Amino acid sequence: MKILLAVDGSSYTQRMCSYLASHKDLFGPGHSFTVLHCTSPMSPRAAGLAGPAFVHKYYDEEVAKVLAPIRTLLAEAGIDATYAQEVGNPADEIAAFADAGGFDLLVMGSHGHGALMKLALGSVSTRVLANCSVPVLLVR
Repeated sequence: MKILLAVDGSSYTQRMCSYLASHKDLFGPGHSFTVLHCTSPMSPRAAGLAGPAFVHKYYDEEVAKVLAPIRTLLAEAGIDATYAQEVGNPADEIAAFADAGGFDLLVMGSHGHGALMKLALGSVSTRVLANCSVPVLLVR
């Protein structure tokens, strides 16, 4: 199975990685894992003032901060993965990446907000569910 892991570096991502590690019967050898981190874009004004070199460096540093502990967690769990990064609205980028990549399953952590919070604020997981044709496993 080709599995996409959407990560943001939060404690919910760590829970998701722990879930994968503790369910080796479902997520053990034989699966292909890709880890995706989406960084929200800088405002066009800030990016224009900072310049392209600074912007690229900023995105690379942000991704490195998030992926370094994820690499360690997955390596300790014996999960070999490839890593990808996108810049844009996280929900839209995750859904598009999952659909375009031909993944069989998308796994992501969820903050588990109640219905009222989702109605008022929306959430990445809710938008991914609405816009993605790939089955999604939410870990809370």
